[in-house]
Amino acid sequence: MKKQEDLTREQSEAPEGGLSRRRFMGAAAIAGVAGATGLGSAVMSREAFAAAAEEARNKFVIHPGELDEYYGFWSGGHQGEVRVLGVPSMRELMRIPVFNVDSATGWGLTNESKDVLGRDKTYLNGDCHHPHISMTDGRYDGKYLFINDKANTRVARIRLDIMKTDKITHIPNVQAIHGLRLQKVPKTNYVFCNAEFVIPQPNDGSEYSLEKSYTMFNALDAETMEVAWQVIVDGNLDNTDADYTGKYAASTCYNSEKAVDLAGTMRNDRDWVVVFNVERIEAAVKAGKFKTIGDSKVPVVDGRHGSDLTRYIPVPKNPHGLNTSPDGKYFVANGKLSPTVSIIAIDKLDDLFDDKIGERDPVVGEPELGLGPLHTTYDGRGNAYTTLFIDSQVCKWNIADAIKHYNGEKVNYIRQKLDVHYQPGHNHASLTESRDADGKWLVVLSKFSKDRFLPVGPLHPENDQLIDISGEEMKLVHDGPTYAEPHDCILVRRDQIKTKKIWERNDPFFASAVEQAKKDGVTLEADNKVIRDGNKVRVYMTSVAPQYGMTEFKVKEGDEVTVYVSNQDTIEDVSHGFCMVNHGVSMEISPQQTSSVTFTAGKPGVYWYYCNWFCHALHMEMGGRMIVEKA
Repeated sequence: MKKQEDLTREQSEAPEGGLSRRRFMGAAAIAGVAGATGLGSAVMSREAFAAAAEEARNKFVIHPGELDEYYGFWSGGHQGEVRVLGVPSMRELMRIPVFNVDSATGWGLTNESKDVLGRDKTYLNGDCHHPHISMTDGRYDGKYLFINDKANTRVARIRLDIMKTDKITHIPNVQAIHGLRLQKVPKTNYVFCNAEFVIPQPNDGSEYSLEKSYTMFNALDAETMEVAWQVIVDGNLDNTDADYTGKYAASTCYNSEKAVDLAGTMRNDRDWVVVFNVERIEAAVKAGKFKTIGDSKVPVVDGRHGSDLTRYIPVPKNPHGLNTSPDGKYFVANGKLSPTVSIIAIDKLDDLFDDKIGERDPVVGEPELGLGPLHTTYDGRGNAYTTLFIDSQVCKWNIADAIKHYNGEKVNYIRQKLDVHYQPGHNHASLTESRDADGKWLVVLSKFSKDRFLPVGPLHPENDQLIDISGEEMKLVHDGPTYAEPHDCILVRRDQIKTKKIWERNDPFFASAVEQAKKDGVTLEADNKVIRDGNKVRVYMTSVAPQYGMTEFKVKEGDEVTVYVSNQDTIEDVSHGFCMVNHGVSMEISPQQTSSVTFTAGKPGVYWYYCNWFCHALHMEMGGRMIVEKA
């Protein structure tokens, strides 16, 4: 129920003798009013609505000692990280650093993380958008999570057994990786990702014109994280998704006008969805029908208009999201500047590529939903849920009925509209990108929060909202403030993720430390030694709560010091840290893990190091001294 002051404010905003838009739309949501198609039903009483909402709220309460049903992985937006939440509780469980520097774990500081980030091209920022989980036969296999960095044109892979980033790839020849999705069957062989902005090729300062600029669709090998091939396209690529046969991927494109100004990018009534024939592209690459650009060895094929590798399906207008239905039948492209979404029948794509039908024939429905449709998700029961950015709503609609309406039948396809707060971007239903979409929960990621939380100054949090979609009515049950524009999320059942409780000693994550120790004749799990190699000093020490195996070592001013710490505890949740005072050094070492960090010894004197992850009742006593002598 709304608070009295909220109702008073809405009444004051309403035209004389009428309801405000928000109060009217709230009533419409309760009644299931269907916008343009006129769907209606009896209005639920306030008492019944309140009881139903309370029942829904009780579902998301996870009591102490209980576990959530789903892992939720959120992009960390401008923080450059991935956040792990329990759903439906919406409790934040962990933050996985990816493109950022994190002093808690030492990400961006340790040698292991620098190896992943790339020592010769480490950026200090990231802009994470789209987290997606690897699949086998169209079902989440829990092995990897992939995420893009739009700011610096990178794609990262996270190992979900340890929830650490293990690979980062810089995509050549393009700028600003935005949309990212995975091949679903037979497994995730490819990571498909869109480069958004057009640039000259090669981009070496010899050419600046838009007419000679273009962008590319990219495929990475999911295991090696090497770029397998790239496809030149017309327009600016936006979002992407793949089918359930392994044959097709599709991407929305805007700016068919090739403009650089805002008005210019909106001139055309239609832009397009580009469909990529993966089998034909692979065959072209295998036959050597590609070129390379600059220093890159990645095969580049031409998929612009007229190519036999792609087809361009005209859709209205500046389309944004592209989402595959869990039954594998449809791509849905969201109009953004049109009130419609376009339903594309995947089973018509073979005929489209064989030129047996026209370019618009795969479009089998174009329902009008409201203002600013951005993204669509599904419940596995034939219903779709589309965010309406301008209307600040989620629209629930039925796909089969929308297709019937497109074919001239007088059917109502909109089931409900629900107010969200405010300006929603992505939404995501539980298991929706897989065959197992279960229609239990919907997360809506709203871009503005305004009056929803305590004020914190001019910069507001965003608002992630949890909606119960298990019944006929959507019910909003939770608001969650979040920072720095998390862009998208994905929900996976908890049994689909198998995490390690402690590290394995031969884990490839710290293979470089093991290799160096062998060269120095050191056994990581047993030895505490100092190896001197000119002005390079390698310090090996163990840790067992609550002490380090070495409580003092000496170096010279200006020495390059590398400290290797190997945690010998075998009990889960007994993590140690290593923090060297006044040297910018901090890292985490979990049970059976080895971590290393390299720094330059400062001015002569005594510098303490200590454990900065609470590990024992005598945690405060766990420390030691680095003595820096004059050179």
